Amino acid sequence: MSAADLFDHPALFYRGEAEYLAGVLPFVRDALAAEEPVAVAVPGENLDLVRDALGACAGAVRLLDMREAGRNPGRIVGEPVWAGRSSVEYPACVQHEALINAAFRGRAVTVLCPYDAGRLDPGVLADAYVTHPTVVPAGATVAHDSRAYAPEQAVARYNVPLPPAPPGAPACAFTAAALSPARHHAVAEGRRLGLTGVRLDDLALVTAELTTNSVVHGGGAGTLWVWAESGYVVCEVRDDGRLTDPLAGRRPAPRERRGGRGLLLVNLVSDLVRTHTGDDGTTVRAYFAV
Repeated sequence: MSAADLFDHPALFYRGEAEYLAGVLPFVRDALAAEEPVAVAVPGENLDLVRDALGACAGAVRLLDMREAGRNPGRIVGEPVWAGRSSVEYPACVQHEALINAAFRGRAVTVLCPYDAGRLDPGVLADAYVTHPTVVPAGATVAHDSRAYAPEQAVARYNVPLPPAPPGAPACAFTAAALSPARHHAVAEGRRLGLTGVRLDDLALVTAELTTNSVVHGGGAGTLWVWAESGYVVCEVRDDGRLTDPLAGRRPAPRERRGGRGLLLVNLVSDLVRTHTGDDGTTVRAYFAV
């Protein structure tokens, strides 16, 4: 078997509970029979279906509610797209699905991604063909190759400029000599907008990592905004750098490397991260639920 054959990433289209279980349960049971580690990260209602159907075997599976563990699609593998994902979240979901292929290429890993063909928009299903090398159509049991498979195109297509910060959000410019004031500004705004306790600490950490990243990799300076939006406190940092590695922040840095973990921390503690990078600079926007 070649290195390319080790990784498998099929999309499973389903309609209704019966098709869902018919596609997911054999995948899980085959892995358990082979004594392989198994994680199921799906929305809570589907998680309950899987748990009940597995019965006593459920204890051998790591079960994660995607609505909690996977709010930020940059840090989880499973069913990242479900009916109810917002238009703000969706581009990050597509990029995540596309980047799974690069992250796990050559590794002995299989990632099955269910898609609710009865409830999701046709455009979402079309994107699944672009981000998955194989697809199991609804009602079928065998995967076939996706002729539309082009994950790099999906990453580029959803690398779109983010809307500007709202007019009322004060801009806070920073340089290497003014990182501390930027962090204090973010914390003060976050507290005013309703963040408290650990979430306020998370905002401070993300601000520190993003502003430091701008100083080190983004031209030595940047601009910070913090504002409230649809139940979130949003922290945005813009600089003149260009993010050249699409997997930055999505995989751990080698142990021997000093640094290189800032964007990973941002993804781990934020509820959602959106990024746009181009010739005119990079914008990273982190969301924290209030």
